[in-house]
Order: sequence, then C-alpha cells, then structure tokens
Amino acid sequence: MMMCKVIIVLFLIGDIFVAAYTNQWAVHIDGGPIVARQIADEHGFRYLGKIFDDCYHFDHGSVMKRSVEPHLEIHGRLVEDERVKRAEQQRIKTRAKRDFIQQKTILNDDRWSLMWYLNRGNGLDMNVQDAWAEGISGRGIVVTILDDGLEKDHPDLKDNYDPQASYDVNNHDEDPMPRYDYTDSNRHGTRCAGEVAATANNSICAVGIAFHAQIGGVRMLDGDVTDAVEARSLSLNPQHIDIYSASWGPDDDGKTVDGPGELATRAFVEGITKGRDGKGSIFIWASGNGGKDGDNCNCDGYTNSIWTLSISSATENGYVPWYSEKCSSTLATTYSSGSTSERQIITTDLHHHCTNSHTGTSASAPLAAGICALVLEANRNLTWRDMQHIVVQTAKPANLNASDWVTNGIGRNVSHSFGYGLMDASAMVRLARKWKTVPEQHTCEVMSPQMGEPIPAKRTLSFDLNVEECMGVNFLEHVQAKVTLSASRRGNLEIFLTSPQGTRSTLLAKRPRDLSKAGFNQWPFMSVHTWGENPLGIWTLEIHNDGRYEDVLEEWKLIFYGTETPVVAEDKIIISEYEVPSETSTDVKHNIIGTVDNSWIGSQKIDSVLQTEHSRPTSEKQTSDNCKIMDGENDCLVCKENWFLTKGRCVLYCPAGTYGASDERYSVCAACHYSCARCSGPSGNQCTSCRADAILIEFHCVLSSISWKMQATRWFYWMTIFFVINLSTITAAGIYLCVFWFRRKHNPHTYDYSKVSYSQNAKAECGANDSASDSE
Repeated sequence: MMMCKVIIVLFLIGDIFVAAYTNQWAVHIDGGPIVARQIADEHGFRYLGKIFDDCYHFDHGSVMKRSVEPHLEIHGRLVEDERVKRAEQQRIKTRAKRDFIQQKTILNDDRWSLMWYLNRGNGLDMNVQDAWAEGISGRGIVVTILDDGLEKDHPDLKDNYDPQASYDVNNHDEDPMPRYDYTDSNRHGTRCAGEVAATANNSICAVGIAFHAQIGGVRMLDGDVTDAVEARSLSLNPQHIDIYSASWGPDDDGKTVDGPGELATRAFVEGITKGRDGKGSIFIWASGNGGKDGDNCNCDGYTNSIWTLSISSATENGYVPWYSEKCSSTLATTYSSGSTSERQIITTDLHHHCTNSHTGTSASAPLAAGICALVLEANRNLTWRDMQHIVVQTAKPANLNASDWVTNGIGRNVSHSFGYGLMDASAMVRLARKWKTVPEQHTCEVMSPQMGEPIPAKRTLSFDLNVEECMGVNFLEHVQAKVTLSASRRGNLEIFLTSPQGTRSTLLAKRPRDLSKAGFNQWPFMSVHTWGENPLGIWTLEIHNDGRYEDVLEEWKLIFYGTETPVVAEDKIIISEYEVPSETSTDVKHNIIGTVDNSWIGSQKIDSVLQTEHSRPTSEKQTSDNCKIMDGENDCLVCKENWFLTKGRCVLYCPAGTYGASDERYSVCAACHYSCARCSGPSGNQCTSCRADAILIEFHCVLSSISWKMQATRWFYWMTIFFVINLSTITAAGIYLCVFWFRRKHNPHTYDYSKVSYSQNAKAECGANDSASDSE
C-alpha cells in the first residue's frame, strides 16, 4: 500500500511539472496593442507582448507559476470582458534539446583543419567549399536559433550578431544572453549559432557554413515552455528573419506523441504564408534523438509537419547514428556525431570558448540552416516550398550506409534513416540560380470508407483506398495519412502506406516503450517518399497489431499536397533525377523517366565509353546548355563541369542503374554491377540500393527470396532454362545411342558378317543350288 501511495505521489509531481498551468495567458483581442495593454492593466495582468496581430501574451503576478488546477476566477473575469474574444491559460510543455551532455572541452586554437564535415573533399563532405568558391557565403541572409539563448558577445559571433533577429521570450526583454550556471546547461543555442555563422578567417575557433550571414537567437527553452512561448518564438520578426533553426522538440523517449499547439500551429501557417514578404519563412527542424529508445520521428508533430524541413544525422563514416530516429517525414541529412571513434562537430561554446564535441541531430539542423542560407543568397526569391524541392533534387545518397534505401516510383533513392540523402551545398546553389518558383500548391482529401474496423491481436490488416480524382494534384509533394485509432498498447502498432507506384512508407514503427492506451486522434502521419509521383490509383494502408488485444481503426483519410504541373528549373522540367526540356512531349518524358542505361560496363575506361557511345564524326560546337561539345547529330559528347553524360544528354544526377564516373576530362554515367539498383561504383560491393527482391547488407545486394519474378535474378533463370534444355537434349541423344548399341550387341537375330568368310565358288554353288531348287 505504501508503495502505491509513493507511485501516486510521483505521478502527481510529474503532472504538476509536465501539464501544470502557468500564470500566463494567451488573449485574443481586437483593437491592437493599445487596447490589449489597457485590458491587461484593468484586470491586473502584465502585458508581455504581441504574439500575432490579434493575440497577446499576458501574465498575472498573483497567480502561482505552476498549479495543477487553472485559476478560474481570474480567467472568468478576463473572458467576461466584451473586448476579449478568447483567452487561454497556458500550460507547460516538455521540450528537449537534441544534443547530449558531455564533458566540456576548452581549446583556443584554430579548428578549421579539424572540420572534417566541411573539408574532406572526395564527395565525403557537404560540398560547401565549392559554394564558397562561387562567392556565396550567406551575405544578407538572416538566421535565428530558437533555443536557450545566444552568447552575442562571443568573439566568433559578435560581428554577425543581429539584434533584430533576437529576443528573450523567457524574461521578456531584448537580450538573448544565456543564463550561466555551474553545468553550462544553456550552451546549446550558442553552439548551434556557431555552426551557422561563426566568422571566417579571424583565427578564432571555427567557421560557420554561412559565415557572412546575420545570426540571432531567441531564448525560449530556459523556462516554462508553453504554446504561447513557442508561437512568439516562431513568429518573431518574420519579415526580417529568413530561416528559423530549431534543435528541440517533444521528449525523445519512445513513448511521447506530441506536436505544436493551436498558437504554434498558427505561427507556422502565418510564417509560410506571410513571412519573407509572402515567400514563406523557412523552418529547419532536428528530426530527434530517440533512436536508442526506439522512437519514431513521425510521432513528433514538428518534424512530421509539411511546413518544416526535417533533418537527420549521418556519422563521419556515413552510418546511421545510434541516437537517430527513422521516419518517412525526414527530408535530408547532414553530418553529426557517431560512435566514440568518430569525430563530432566543432563550433562556438559558452564563455567565449570553442568545442570539438557538439552532437546529435541538434548539430545537424544548424548545418542545414547554414546551407539554406547560402542557397537563399544565390536566389532570394525562393519560397519555402522551392527550398524543399531543391533539397530533394540535390541530396546525395552516395556514401550513406543504411539497409533501408529504396527507389521510389519515379526513380529517386530515399531512406527512412537519411531522407533523400546528404545535403550538397554547391549543387543546391547551382540549382537555385536557375530555379523558377514552383507552381501553386494544391491539396485534396480522400476519405476512406472503412470505419470502426477491428484489428485482431497478432494480425496485419490492409485497407485499400482508390483515388480516382485529385483535383489540382498531379505531382505529389507531401502525403498525410490522418488516422484515428484506439489501442490497448500504442507501442505495439506498425503502420505502412503504399502508393499506387509501389513506394512503401513506414508511417509508424513499433515503439516498445510506448504503453499508452490513448491511441491516435486524427494524427497526421506524413511521408515525403512519394515526392513527384502521381496520386491516382490504389493506396494501401497496412496496420500490424503485435499486441495481445484487439485494436480498432476508427477512421482514416489521405491528404495530398502537390502541383498540377511539373516543377520547372529555368527551361528544364524536373520530374525525377532527370532534367527534360520543357518542350519535350509527355510520351518522351515518360520514356526517359526510370530508364536504365545498360550500354556501359562500369569497369570500362571513360575514353572507350565515349568512343563506343559516339562513333560518328564530331564537330566541336560550343553550346549555352549543359553540354560542352556537341556532335553533328545534336548529341552531346562532353558535358560541362559537374554534369554527367548519358545517351547523348547531360544530367545533374545519373539515372538508376548507373553512377557518376569522372576523370580530368570527362564525366559520364557508367553502369552499376548487375546486382545493384543504384551504386557508387562498378563493383558488386558498391551498391547503395537494391531491387525489390534483395536487401542491402554492407554495400552488397543479397537476395531476400527466390522467385521466377525476381528482377535481380531473371537473367540467371533464363540461362538456367537454356542450360537445362541443352543438357536434356544431349542426355537424350546419349541415351538413344547407348540403347541402339546395346540392342545390336545382344540381339540373337543380328549377325556380325565381318567374322564370316565366303569364297567366290561357294557363293556360286549356293547360287546354283538355289536355282535348281527353284526349277524343281
């Protein structure tokens, strides 16, 4: 009994801390800040500031900062005021920073030579130096770090510090300086800021990716985090700030399902519709560090949102970090920490120091923010959706090692661990310079007829939804499956969504620590894996219940986001990894998409490849396109730098079944090993993804089943059939000859005339006797 009482007390304490009511209110008032201040004074509140044009942040000095129960009396008096349209007493949210506590390292030397994720070259970094070489350094772009403060006087940050991009939401003042304590627990924001905009060439610490960008900080994690606090942070000065970087979210404990509240959601919507003069604020989010606890980032409503650019991590050696969460909403990846033998991220630290040990997806999101700042400098007209498209088009799967790489319905590589791959700063900048604004985004919803469907224990049920019409959406961006489901133990559920083109997204993986009976209520599981596909056809939702009790699928629907027309970059239509001239007919486009060029053998030298591919007489015709040298038939012979030649065309990325091979003169798409769907080289141990009948194990494609329909082994079966037919024919002939010989040897009516000798006289006598006999 005593133990039960202790447990109850602990739960109550947890509720007070996690779901407690604060002394703050979000109040909706028409009439502007003057009226809001007047109402605050009249009702004994302190006016903290504006959240939106019609929403204001108050607190009350006589109300406890934390309470299990709301203060109904004060709340009642406030809402009775006819000038108040609505008011909500704020509750505390738990938000975790996405790094790890490690021993502080204090070094004062220059760290550029140690910044492996920026200077390794050979395709092993994020290609930032090539962007710098083009004169791009983030100049004129404003990035703010939503975190626990910013040490604005840090010698590596002060030259780029922007007070207009900074605010202290916790203390309600203009100064974002962190609160110092014995453990330096508020170092997180300063570390993230240095990754973006640490000053270059000043002999101090490190260099930021966008070292000429302006950097600000919003101090909002060092205090009670409420819906109003998040909304004020996300909506700070949206006409001045271009990029908001957030390396935090709901607890990464494998059992939490949480996301933005009403006010934070409105902040996102207003940001993407009104921010940056209508082009949309860009929100970069760390995907989460709950990998150790089996968490899934689709249960995090921030990374699972269509409005955020969700970024995961890769280790120095290109592996999935132990802390990384897998989900279908991750768009791309940057580097971060890994095993103890792998290096971490170098950046600014508290007390004007430097650190070699920034970690987690916390370190990945600011790197992505820095890269996006470079891209915005290259093209300031990019919208928030343009940025996502450019990331998808340019991310590199090569050198990222995961077993879950697949090829989606239009030929792009995508992974639940890494999204579309490692961000490539130079490729993004080049593409941004010729980018045309994406067509208008359209949405359509299709409701499933299945309602109240039981899901028996230890069973998997599939539900088909035939999408026959989706007005305005022919080319997909995001897909949401809004699911309402009751569960006896939520963590026992797995949910998958398969598109008409066969792309299978894991919307929810099993979470062993999630014991909740709450299920899901209209939770919008999101996938980016079908980007560019057509939504028409049969979609399949699979739900596996690994529990001991029956669960119930109450209802579900699909929401499709996309465009009516293809995405265009300058005069090119970008549908998959191919760029097709916009005047190309639809039939030709469909023939190009998804083709595999098998005419080249990966081990051939590039010279002989070119010689084989182009044997016609050539003329060195310089063109303004991506081709450097054309032949007389308007086919390309040599592509410009960073473009690859395939079938007489120049492409930014090689098609499925090929990889980019280069020497000092040429860059071509050469064939992968026959066992690979995609690869980083010609050998069988350089696969980056496999066909549907094989799985990737340490860069090898290993068959997962044996079937006559297997793509990877169809050639083997045809050879086997041919061999069997020939062997059967030879065997049958041999048997026939043996039988013939045996019969001749042992049949008594068969004589061997070679052993009998006749004289000519004997033959004559025999003939005479025969004649005499005939005459008688």
